[in-house]
Amino acid sequence: MSAGTHDFSLDTPTGVQLSGERTGDGVPVILLHGLTATRRYVLMGSRFLARAGAELVGFDARGHGKSSPAPAHEAYEYSDMVDDLDVVVASVGGPVVLVGNSMGAATAAAYALAHPERVSALVHITPGFSGDAKGDADLDDWDRLAQGMASGGVDGFMEAYVPPSDPKFREITIKFTRQRLERHEHPDAVADALRVVPRSVAFEGLDKLAALEMPSLVVGSRDESDPGHPLELARAYADALPDSRFLLEAEGASPLAWQGAQLSRAIEQFLRDADLLR
Repeated sequence: MSAGTHDFSLDTPTGVQLSGERTGDGVPVILLHGLTATRRYVLMGSRFLARAGAELVGFDARGHGKSSPAPAHEAYEYSDMVDDLDVVVASVGGPVVLVGNSMGAATAAAYALAHPERVSALVHITPGFSGDAKGDADLDDWDRLAQGMASGGVDGFMEAYVPPSDPKFREITIKFTRQRLERHEHPDAVADALRVVPRSVAFEGLDKLAALEMPSLVVGSRDESDPGHPLELARAYADALPDSRFLLEAEGASPLAWQGAQLSRAIEQFLRDADLLR
């Protein structure tokens, strides 16, 4: 792929149309965003890796951003997203580096478990999937957000949303969340995803990660106002992966996952150490 940014649209066997963009030329790095986010919110819009010799391939998950909704309300399982990812990988050619945030991290791991020969490295940014199905009590918040999104769009979601109590993060989190949600063309589809994804199982148990022998980078966060992505879970991913390194922001600093340029530089160094960037 030549320099510059090129939009693409891919049709999947299930009828979902995936919207994305490719930037740069080099080792393909596929970006997988989190639930309710879009392709912009993995590296926060940073193009540093494209300038460093990678090809960034970002796409909106089914029902998110500019991608079309799933063919059925329940078709937002991790298995559905793994199949979508395979379409993207096939269009790019492999092997590829997968960089996933939250939902995207679980999707990347599930894909690598199914197709290890197509993945040269993994980057897990603030993983949220623990390897087990969530209990009913853990789903109430997700269902409330889904109902808010379905009934009132972005405003309905924000009314149901409980921001961090810490004033240091409260206002910026509210602003960031609204901006992210306003990028979706199909809010009803996002509402469906909010109901299904938290109930879905990407893979059975963290011990399954031991089968992923490719180099892996796990990025944790000290942000206690974000209980859905606990630091302990990120450490557990790093412990379970056989060839991993763990990265964490300094005490008192903003989470590295929010700092697109710094995160991109860390990924660049990881890929150079793995002899995937030259």
